[in-house]
Amino acid sequence: MPPVSLRLASPELRASLYQFTVYLPGAVASVFLGIWLSEHGIPADQIGLVNSVPVLVLLLLNMGVGRLADRANDWRTVIVALSLYAAVVPFTLVFVSEFWGILLVWTLCTFGNGSIPPLIDAATVRMTRRSGGDFGSIRVWATVGYVAGAGGIGMLLGVFGSQAFVPLFVAMSLLRAGASLILPRFRAPETEVTLADAVPSKLRDSLKLWFVLPLVGFALVNASNALIGGFGALLWERNGVPAYYIGPLLAVAATGEAVVMFAWRRFGSRVTARNMILAACVASFVRFTVMAFNPPVAVLFFTQLLHAFSFGMGYFGVVHFVANWTDESNAAEAQGFANMLIQASSFGLLTVFGLLVVHFGAASYFASSVLAVVGAACVLLSLRIRPPKDAR
Repeated sequence: MPPVSLRLASPELRASLYQFTVYLPGAVASVFLGIWLSEHGIPADQIGLVNSVPVLVLLLLNMGVGRLADRANDWRTVIVALSLYAAVVPFTLVFVSEFWGILLVWTLCTFGNGSIPPLIDAATVRMTRRSGGDFGSIRVWATVGYVAGAGGIGMLLGVFGSQAFVPLFVAMSLLRAGASLILPRFRAPETEVTLADAVPSKLRDSLKLWFVLPLVGFALVNASNALIGGFGALLWERNGVPAYYIGPLLAVAATGEAVVMFAWRRFGSRVTARNMILAACVASFVRFTVMAFNPPVAVLFFTQLLHAFSFGMGYFGVVHFVANWTDESNAAEAQGFANMLIQASSFGLLTVFGLLVVHFGAASYFASSVLAVVGAACVLLSLRIRPPKDAR
């Protein structure tokens, strides 16, 4: 076995170590935040705003962050800067306890947490395509990290209660900042052509209806996935699910996602990117229709496993679809555009869902079922306008 220093010199390993930490703060928040807010006297409709308003800020800034990253010497520079910023801001959570203060601080936290994933994924997929590596084998460690955070750290909810949220969130943010310092360089040499075939050099040249529709379809599906982070733990607790099940319920979803990503190399080249997004829409319809009936815990574990397809397969479809049809010179901006659509959908649904929960409880998930049908229609229309070629 080579020395640790040599193994750490591998760009793939360093990227994997950072990916492991990307969603650790978010995993802690998905278990603790809703209950922490509720215990601070924040009602369900305002919890919806705490989850949705930061997404609106991301929506307004995300493409600008991507454009800045594309113009930097390497995407790494901006990723490290955002990781350090996202490690400092959470300390201010100690000083807030009412709605407006929490909303402001959580918006600042969400800007850092939400800006990082599209940048690191855009950078990683370009690096692996150039080196012949496997994007899935690196990206999967972000999911493994989420499993560790939600399933392992999340179990502390039953031991220490929601007061453990802030120190755990701060600790995971610091860990991610430290991991960012070992990231490799991602960008190709300026003389290298990344894609063999000609593709538009400006993002606006790619924004045809057939290109945008699949991104809109996944954005609608992913908005429902965001509901689990914002309201899942709170609804489960209110419906009598024991606290010690909440972390594992979130973790099993990420475990299924990890299995899909580990298996990516075997099946990824056989399924077109848009068909993966279509599969995500179908899985989302089944998942949230069942959840709307407030099923028992055993059934909830099954619906959570469908996250492997409603998010895992769909997200891979989006990342590869964007990479297939855009140039390296605007890779982060293009992924930022897809993320902007995702955030716009999440903002709308999170805002409305808080009101729905007040009146309908778990039955509010029927709204997600409707969005899944609309998302599938978007993908099918795109395929009709421009049929896939190869794995596109």
